[in-house]
Amino acid sequence: MPKHPPKILMIDDDIELCQLVAEYLALDGFEFAAVHDGQTGLASVSTANADLILLDVMLPKLDGLSVLKALRAGPYCPVLMLTARGDDIDRILGLELGADDYLAKPFNPRELVARIKAILRRIELTQQDHAPAISVFQLNEVELNIQNRQVSCCGQLVVLTATEFQLLELLMRKAGEIVSKEELSKTVLGRRLQMYDRSLDMHISNVRKKLAQFSQVEKIQTIRGSGYLFLTESKT
Repeated sequence: MPKHPPKILMIDDDIELCQLVAEYLALDGFEFAAVHDGQTGLASVSTANADLILLDVMLPKLDGLSVLKALRAGPYCPVLMLTARGDDIDRILGLELGADDYLAKPFNPRELVARIKAILRRIELTQQDHAPAISVFQLNEVELNIQNRQVSCCGQLVVLTATEFQLLELLMRKAGEIVSKEELSKTVLGRRLQMYDRSLDMHISNVRKKLAQFSQVEKIQTIRGSGYLFLTESKT
């Protein structure tokens, strides 16, 4: 996590919930700010200097998915979406638009804190100053540079979220090997794979779509019932 007290910006119109989250985050040393509609939330992002944004889907003035879409057009900041329980459409759309994770309401505040810490840890891992044994991977038209967190495909820059970057890094580190969904979930998302949780599949889908903007050659193969495989070379 960041060396300074991590700052969380919560955009949610449930004032009581915001107060509850503020109390739990304070116990873990987080700084916290909250706004209660989408327009104000979007306007606050540039000055809030947040390390992570908690974003509700159902918001007055501007809905959460529209806020997320606008956020992803600017500088990257991790976003954890808060969705209604059972509302799979909002979850899928949120992940497609670049949310780092989601949590269904009502939730256990301890689970929320755990999810926040997991996201911040992923970002820290991709920003560490020390040089790894291998800092650049070049396979199948894709170049991934760990030190500057940049990915390119066919020489064109590919913009990934921290979650997407770490998934691609793990797959490229083990290129030619099947990486199980369980390993991907535990290593990258920081939790065991859960039944009916499609977040991992959606993140992989996002990576595929972003790479496909510059090359139609298959990079990541789905191994049904097993996991995913990064292809070391183009399939003929």
